[in-house]
Amino acid sequence: MPTILIGGGSGLIGRKLSSMLLEKGYDVIILSRKTKTSSNPKLSYALWNTDNQAMDINAFAKSDYIINLAGEGVADKRWSKKRKKIIEESRIKSCGLIVNTLRNNANKIKAVINASAIGWYGKDENNTSPAFTEDAPPANDFFGETCRKWEAAIDPVTALGKRLVKIRVGMVLSKEAGALQEFAKPLRFGFAAVLGNGKQIQSWIHIDDLCRIFIHALENESLSGAYNAVAPRPVDNKTLVTTLAKKVKGSFYIPVYIPSFLLKLAVGELSAELLKSITVSNTRIKDAGFQFIFPSAEAAVNDLV
Repeated sequence: MPTILIGGGSGLIGRKLSSMLLEKGYDVIILSRKTKTSSNPKLSYALWNTDNQAMDINAFAKSDYIINLAGEGVADKRWSKKRKKIIEESRIKSCGLIVNTLRNNANKIKAVINASAIGWYGKDENNTSPAFTEDAPPANDFFGETCRKWEAAIDPVTALGKRLVKIRVGMVLSKEAGALQEFAKPLRFGFAAVLGNGKQIQSWIHIDDLCRIFIHALENESLSGAYNAVAPRPVDNKTLVTTLAKKVKGSFYIPVYIPSFLLKLAVGELSAELLKSITVSNTRIKDAGFQFIFPSAEAAVNDLV
């Protein structure tokens, strides 16, 4: 079986993706800043440092494919000028390291699968706006500009004769961490916390389907370019939160609307992303033969809770 080199393999998506690849029989090498060992003979770790642009060349030479998920968490900390620079540079530097290593070293890499995000797109103009497709231009805001630079940093892969797939990831639902866990916290006290008026559309995806899209892109040579990784049925924030509340609390919960000004006080500039309505199309990945296991928010919540 081929060997998959994963940047960002220790994160939420990387851990799940590595597990699924190992189950399918692939050999997996996870790039890490620290030396680690594994009891699984098909899983190993190799050193890289995106700040110093250093890469374990031996691990690189063994690999057949690269999946790059590296990047600082967007919602891990309050945004500041310094934090936004870290978020942007962490993505650009990892792509630059991959491109330079491909350019300067003999390798057998067949394809690079690089994460991006639906933050590429702007907000819905109104309730009747068509869903964003991969052809839409990047938004003229921090996240849109970050995604543009992120994808531009990995684009030289194609000039090196490698197949490149860019997966624009939506809001990931997982039982381990992320949006679903944040929505669940107030439910301990019986409150379903709806953000703003709750009408903003959220284009989400179950983590299993997301990892299956990365594997689909890896295994299908016909895929190249950008693909949106979002479920077929985006929902508004109120629907998502109350679907979770009904699963966790039955009818014993109270919807509480968090005003936008309070949300801004709590998380600062990040609140604009939480309140942004963004309807994203997944037609291109479906046309490429991908089938979703969790097409609806209800199916995803029932599986994860």
